[in-house]
Amino acid sequence: MNEKIYKTMGRAGAGNLAIGVCVLVCGLSCGILLIVSGARLLKQKSEILF
Repeated sequence: MNEKIYKTMGRAGAGNLAIGVCVLVCGLSCGILLIVSGARLLKQKSEILF
């Protein structure tokens, strides 16, 4: 029975690690895209007339 608990804990830990890496990569790429698009908007700010 103890073996089953250890296997389950190992799988849960590996799953949490994999999800954490995916969230980190997604957050990083979204942040970079936001910075780039914000810089483009600031660059073209002087060309916009209302």
